Amino acid sequence: MKSFSPDQSQMNLYRPVLKQIINPRDALAVLADCMPWQEFEEAFSRYYSRTGAPAKPIRLMVSLLVLKQLYNLGDETVVQAWVHNPYFQYFSGEAEFQWEFPCDPTDLVHFRKRIGEKGVERIFQVSVRLQGKDAQSREIVVDSTAQEKNITYPTDVKLAVKIINKCRQIAKKEALELRQTYTKTTKKLLLLQRFAHHPKNRKKAAAAKRKLKTIAGRLVRELERKLSGSRLGLYLPDLALFEKVLNQKQQDKQKIYSLHEPQVACIAKGKQAKKFEFGSKVSVAMSRDTNVVVGIVNFTGNPHDGKTLEETLEQVKSTVGQSPQVAIADRGYRGKTRIGETEIIIPKPLGKKASAYEKAKTRKRFRRRAAIEPVISHLKSDFKMARNFLKGVSGDKINALMAGAAFNFKRLLRKIAQAILCLLLNGKKQTLWARLLTLWQLKMNF
Repeated sequence: MKSFSPDQSQMNLYRPVLKQIINPRDALAVLADCMPWQEFEEAFSRYYSRTGAPAKPIRLMVSLLVLKQLYNLGDETVVQAWVHNPYFQYFSGEAEFQWEFPCDPTDLVHFRKRIGEKGVERIFQVSVRLQGKDAQSREIVVDSTAQEKNITYPTDVKLAVKIINKCRQIAKKEALELRQTYTKTTKKLLLLQRFAHHPKNRKKAAAAKRKLKTIAGRLVRELERKLSGSRLGLYLPDLALFEKVLNQKQQDKQKIYSLHEPQVACIAKGKQAKKFEFGSKVSVAMSRDTNVVVGIVNFTGNPHDGKTLEETLEQVKSTVGQSPQVAIADRGYRGKTRIGETEIIIPKPLGKKASAYEKAKTRKRFRRRAAIEPVISHLKSDFKMARNFLKGVSGDKINALMAGAAFNFKRLLRKIAQAILCLLLNGKKQTLWARLLTLWQLKMNF
C-alpha cells in the first residue's frame, strides 16, 4: 500500500527539526525544494496496492536512488550515510532528524523493480527538464561507450569450474547421487593452471583445461539422465546454457561469458591498457554548448554505433520535447547522414569550394565534440557507470539512466551553489531564499 511523507512544516518540541539544523542556503536543500516530488507521487502511485501494510514513502525511495548515484554510494552505504547526514534526510522529505535507518537496503532493489525502466526514465527526464534553457539545444553531441558488468574476467577454465559447481549444487538440492563428484580432481587440475603461459607448463595446462571441460560435460549429461521429467523441465534452461558454454569455440559469435549474466558481450575498444570490456554498449547524447546529458540509452550486446542513433534521438526528442537539428558524432558513426529531422555530421575533409567560414565552423564543431569524452569519464568514475552491479538487462538500462540523471543533478548543484555565491556577494541575503525559488520556477538560468 502507498505511504505518505511526513509534513515538513510541522514542529516538534522533543526532536530537532531539520529546518532549524540545516543551512537553507545549501545547494542540496535548495534542490530539494525545487524537485517536483508531487509528479513522482502521481506517476508511481499506480504501482502500489490499496490494501496491506503501507510501504515506504515514494519521495524517500526516489531520493535514496538519486543520492546513491549522485554521491557514488551503494544500496547499503547510502542508507548508512542517510542516518548521519541531515541534508540527505531533508532531501528525502523528513521533518525531524531521524536516528534509525530509513529502510532496509533491499527495499531499494524492490523499488527499482517496482517502477522499472520507465519509472527511472521519468527521473532522468526530470533531471533534464530542471536544466531549463540549457537543455534546449539545436545541436547535440553523440558518442558511445562500454558499461562493464560486475563479472570476473571470463576464461574457459573458470566457466568449466562454475558449471561443475553448479551441477553439484543441483544434485545436492535434488538429492541425486552422482557417480563421481570430482572434488579432488578439480583441485588438482586447477593447480596445473598456475603459470599456464610459461613454456614449461603450457602443455600440462592445456591438458588440464580439456579435462575440466570433459568433467563438466559429463556431469551435465548425468543430470539430464537422472532428473525426472518435471524436475528436468525446471533445470532445462540452465543445462542448455551449460552445454552452449562447453560447445562454443574461440571464433564463435554471441558467446556466453558469464553464467549469471549471459547477456554480457565482449566489446573491443582498442585501448592499450584494456583491450576488451565485458558488458553492454551505452549511447550518450549531450547538448553541444552546455554539457547537459539529454539522452542515454543502453543496448544489449555490441551493435554498430550507427544503429544506436535512431533510438537515442527518439529518447532525446521525448525528453527535451523537440528533435535536434544536428547530431555531431565521430567516424564510428559513418554510414548515416540523416535520421528523421536530424542531420548526422562526422569529421570528413571539406571540398575545395568550401569557404573559410564553413571550415572554421566545422572545425569548431568537432573540437566541441571532444567535450563528450570527459563527460563519459565522469559518468563512469563519479556516477557508478564504470562497473554495473545491477542484475540483468533491466539493471543495465536502469544504471545508465540513473548515471545520466545524477550527472545532471550534480550540474544543478554546482549552478545553485554558484548562484548563492553571486547573490551573497551582491549583498542580497534577505531575499536569497525567495529569489532562488522564483528564478527556478521561471526556469531561468543562474
